[in-house]
Amino acid sequence: MADRAGLAAFLRARREALQPEDVGLPRGRRRRTGGLRREEVAALCDMSVDYYSRLEQPRGPHPSEQMLAAIARGLHLSLEERDHLFQLAGHALPGRVRRDDHITPGMMRILDRLEDTPAQVMNHLGETLKQTRMAVALLGDETVYTGLARSAHYRWFTDPASRLVHPESDHPEQSRQMVADLHGAYARDGGDSRAGALVDALREESPEFAGLWHERPVLAPYCASKHFRHPQVGTLELHCQTLVDPDQSHRLLVYTAVPGTESHTSLRLLSVLDQSLPA
Repeated sequence: MADRAGLAAFLRARREALQPEDVGLPRGRRRRTGGLRREEVAALCDMSVDYYSRLEQPRGPHPSEQMLAAIARGLHLSLEERDHLFQLAGHALPGRVRRDDHITPGMMRILDRLEDTPAQVMNHLGETLKQTRMAVALLGDETVYTGLARSAHYRWFTDPASRLVHPESDHPEQSRQMVADLHGAYARDGGDSRAGALVDALREESPEFAGLWHERPVLAPYCASKHFRHPQVGTLELHCQTLVDPDQSHRLLVYTAVPGTESHTSLRLLSVLDQSLPA
C-alpha cells in the first residue's frame, strides 16, 4: 500500500537537500532559500510541474515505476534511497535488472557538468540511460527505444539506419568492437541473462554478428578516434574518453575534438545549433 504522506515528505526533503550546483543548474541572484524549486525538479525528471507538485502535497496520482525511476534519477538518489522511494509509492522493490538502470549520484553529478559536451551514460549492454543535449544533437535520442532495440549493439546489427552516423569505411571495426563488448557482458552475466538473450537474438538475426561472435574479438586497450557524420556540420573526428562505475557496470562516454581542428570548429558549431533549438 502506498504511503502518500510519507512519499510527499520524502520528496520534499530530498528536493530541499539539493543545491542548484549539485545538478548543474545556476544558482541565480534571486534565490533566497536553499534547495531546488519544484519546477527545477520537474524539469530534471522530465515531467510537468503540476504532476510533481501534486506528489509533494500529497494529492497526486499513483506514480508508475517509470515515473519513480525518473524521479530517482532527477533527485540523484542512491540505490537505497531509490528502493525506499519505490516502497513509499507502494511498488515492489526493483529487481537487479531494473537497478542496473539507476545512475549513481556521483555519475549524475559529473554528467550534469558536461552539458556543453557530447556525453552519455550507458550500461554494459549498450543501453543508453542518459544523454546531454549535445549528445542528442550529435547522435540522436538513444533513450527512446524499447525491448532489445534499447541496445546500441542490437540496433547496429539489425537496423541499417543506425550505421549512418559512421562512415562506411569504419563499419567493420565498429562491428568488431560491438561484438567484443558483448562478449564481456556475456562472460560476466552468463547465458541465462539479458546479455544471453541479446546474444541469442543477434546470432539468429545477423549473420555478420554470428560470424564475428565465433571469432571472439577482444577490445583493444586504447580507444582510437572515431568518425561521426552529421547532416548539418559534416564529418567529425572525435575521441571518446570513458569513465567506468564498476558498482553499476555503467560507462560515461565523453566525446571531444582536438582543439584547432576542423572537427573542433564543427563541434562548436553544433553547440550553437543545439542552443537554437527548443529544450
